[in-house]
Amino acid sequence: MNGKSALLADIGGTNVRFALVSREGGEGNQRIGDFVSYPCARFSSLEHAIASFLDGQRVTRAAFAVAGPVSGDAVALTNSAWTFSVAAIKATFQWDRLTVVNDFAATALAIPFLQPCDLLPIGGGGAIEGKPIGVIGPGTGLGVSALIPLPDGAYMALEAEGGHVTMPAYDDRDADILSILRRTFGHVSAERVASGSGLVNLYGALCHLARRKAENMAPDQIVSAALDGSCPVCVQALDHFFAMLGTVAGDLALTVGAKGGIVLAGGILPRIQQALLESRFRERFEGKGRFTPWLSKVPTTLCLHPDPAVIGLAGLI
Repeated sequence: MNGKSALLADIGGTNVRFALVSREGGEGNQRIGDFVSYPCARFSSLEHAIASFLDGQRVTRAAFAVAGPVSGDAVALTNSAWTFSVAAIKATFQWDRLTVVNDFAATALAIPFLQPCDLLPIGGGGAIEGKPIGVIGPGTGLGVSALIPLPDGAYMALEAEGGHVTMPAYDDRDADILSILRRTFGHVSAERVASGSGLVNLYGALCHLARRKAENMAPDQIVSAALDGSCPVCVQALDHFFAMLGTVAGDLALTVGAKGGIVLAGGILPRIQQALLESRFRERFEGKGRFTPWLSKVPTTLCLHPDPAVIGLAGLI
């Protein structure tokens, strides 16, 4: 790909982010250009968004990270109306190659290449080199993946859908909240509480328990009202958001044996990192009975990079 550009796209439920990557003079000189982000709602389709970004520029290859399962030619995003055919997009833009992976698999692939300034420690001991690393992050949905070590020292990323596991009740208060949400959703997944829309769900359930009318509030409004203390129910909603995320992250650590640590990613947490540090996240992360000592040694780290999935995608070009 010497001298030629490839397209990288991180396609979420709310925003789509693009960047161009080029190599000049060999594999070691890969350069990723500036990220450009658009609201998905601005475009009728992914093809329209791509054409707008490229604006006539020719590329030969592309790699996409999508917020949803990838298993075959037809791709549908979990929290967006966008769907596309891998073969059709490749043909439309006359690309030699198009690689499509789950967005959190791409995020996981980026972890070995992040700089210390991209990572904020938020508890636990030290990571053990060569052990699995769990990756989880709330945004529009809840992304989950893991880096699994290979015998040659490299890692493979799991393309998982762990955001849709059943959300457990840690205590009686959790049980009350989940009971209310089951009336609406039937199955209450982790994503129903530990995501942007999950924060709205928590606020509504807590209003119901408090016998008060829920206002029509967006996730960022709930966060603002929680941080300034102007709405007690919003304070509780954000508290449960962090706590329930901690429960799910602890489950992930135990499931994959994440002695290499748990990395928190996604679009929400970097904007409220101080609240995360002061929350019950670590308490609930470690609160696994006989395995509390095991989990107390597992480091949790917040990814501050604005789009790690694009970094992971660059390695697939």
